[in-house]
Formats: sequence, C-alpha cells, structure tokens
Amino acid sequence: MNDFEIVIQAGALLAVVWLYRARVAELLQGAVRPHPTGRSLLLKLTVAFLPAAAVGLPLHRAIKAHLFGPFPVALALFVGGVAMVLFERSRRARAAAPRITSLDAIPLGVALVIGLSQILSLWPGTSRAMVTILAALLLGCTPVVAAEFSFLLALPTLGAATLFDLVKSRQSLLSGAEIGTGAFLAGLAVAAVVAAIAIRSFLRY
Repeated sequence: MNDFEIVIQAGALLAVVWLYRARVAELLQGAVRPHPTGRSLLLKLTVAFLPAAAVGLPLHRAIKAHLFGPFPVALALFVGGVAMVLFERSRRARAAAPRITSLDAIPLGVALVIGLSQILSLWPGTSRAMVTILAALLLGCTPVVAAEFSFLLALPTLGAATLFDLVKSRQSLLSGAEIGTGAFLAGLAVAAVVAAIAIRSFLRY
C-alpha cells in the first residue's frame, strides 16, 4: 500500500472517531475503568475484530500477490452489487420487524457472526462496510444499528491495517519520498471531511 492510500485510510478513521466521539469516549472508559456500557461494546467490537485479524495477518502477502488484479477486484464489485440489490428486495418483501434496535442490545454471538462476515472483505474490491452491514441486518439489527456497528468496527479493523502499513512504509513517510508533509496533511484533512459527509449522509438515508 502506498503513502496516499495510508492517508485515505487514516482520514476515514478520524471521521469515525469524530462522528462517534461519545461512543469512543465510552470505549476508552470501558478499557481503563469499570464502565458497563463501554466495556460491553468494547468486548463486542474486539470479538468482531478478531476473525478478520486472525485470517488477514497470515494471508496478507498471498492476498496482495494473487487477488489485487483487475479481474478479482471487478468480480468482487459485481458480486457485492448484486448481493445488495437481492438482499434489499428480499428485506422489503419480508417486512419483518428488527429485533435489535440499539448497539447496547447486540448479543455477543451476533457480534461474532458479524466479525466472521468481515473476513469476506479481505478479498480486494469487497466492501467491508457492505458485508458487515448486510450480516447485521440478516441477524435482526435495524439499518441504523447495523451501520453504526459497522462504522465502529472500522476503528480496530482499519486502525490495525493502517498501523501495519505505517510500520511497513515508515521510511517512505519519514523521508517524504512519495508525498510531502503538506500534501500528507491536506490529503488527511480532505479524506476525513469526505468520509464524515459520506457517513452522515448514509445514516440519514
């Protein structure tokens, strides 16, 4: 991953942190002292994060070597688009009332299954948000709860991926060989603002 892609990823993380700052504060409180709500959500996000981490870390090189071609990425985009259309039609036909109407009501088992679905997003071109939101909807979450859990799950998932890529590209970033400091900061700011607008618009929709 080049420096520009790292900036985009980091900007998206900043957007999630800002938009969900109250929830992030709860997570931090749950990590350092007794805080039932924060600790419960932190546990669910950890459980949901671990499957993709356990699979993605050992397969990282193989995925980059074999699945980053135009055909695998195009195939993933096509399959993902078809899946979203078919799921939405099925959901409207069923018209079943969602069982899980808040983040705090998500059972640990549901968090685990959402995390297992996130493994699919290791295939390049597959939207991480799409697979986790669809999984959450299938498991009985409301659309807003599904989206919010997916976006919060981006914090450990993309955070770990960004940290991994930063370590690998630290020499390039420190030397400014690929992009300068000004371009780095500008890219970070633009990525954060655009991601925040996209997330807010999606949740309103």
